Amino acid sequence: MDIPDSPVPTPYTLQCMDLWSGNQSVASDLVTSGLELSVYSQPYHGEQTGGDVHYVSLCAGGVVTRIVLADVSGHGEAVAETSQGLRSLVRRFMNHKSQMRLVREINRAFTALTQSNRFATAIIATYLANDRRLVLCNAGHPRPLWFRQRTGRWSFVTQDLVGTGHLSNLPLGFDESTAYQQFSLTLEPGDIFVLYTDALTEARSPEGRLLGEEGLLQMVSSIETSSVRELSQELLARLRDYAGHQPADDDVTILAMRYTASRWRLPTLGEKINAYAKLLRWKPV
Repeated sequence: MDIPDSPVPTPYTLQCMDLWSGNQSVASDLVTSGLELSVYSQPYHGEQTGGDVHYVSLCAGGVVTRIVLADVSGHGEAVAETSQGLRSLVRRFMNHKSQMRLVREINRAFTALTQSNRFATAIIATYLANDRRLVLCNAGHPRPLWFRQRTGRWSFVTQDLVGTGHLSNLPLGFDESTAYQQFSLTLEPGDIFVLYTDALTEARSPEGRLLGEEGLLQMVSSIETSSVRELSQELLARLRDYAGHQPADDDVTILAMRYTASRWRLPTLGEKINAYAKLLRWKPV
């Protein structure tokens, strides 16, 4: 897995009605209400765009942060139109506190594309700045990693941690009538989640040994957690070493986020005007 060193990104603070997104190569830090994020994505074989699609949005009131990480079947320009359609849906529902209508519409859109062999796994997550809960829907995607500040330990999100709700569903695009289930997690300051695509668990050593979930968990458990950017970069470096610096066989994406418990900041008058201009489509999002 040949992962080039990336420059230190300049943190970007999401404003009301912001939609930060893409399926291009990126190494960026983001700040939103209550969360710090670091996103790294490298398309397959250095292509301009890839099948890993990542979106982070903030609603007009600065309360609803939505995070989408999808692994769309295919590579390169062939999935560009699918990526744009997904972006349009995220924009349409970015002011909805519940994410379930968004999930249904995304699944419906992918079901319509089945004749083109387009399906996707995805994690769709919603954080409300006036709450301590992170709501997730897992559509056949690799299990998120969770660092719990209270225990100082990493684990995968498992049923015993969730309590109620469903950990996983079918990938998107198999059946339009599928009822996608979600679960919620109560957060504590300092908690970290790592969302990623399957290129990580499918990394192989020069001898052909698959890293797998257990190997990934062992790898991340010994990394310093004071900075999500440094955590991501160190994890990427260790993956590169594990693979003997061989190119990855797929797109590579890591989205790490830390719950900071920072207070919701009321938008300024200028931010409100700008947000409503976007809401009314007088300005692009």
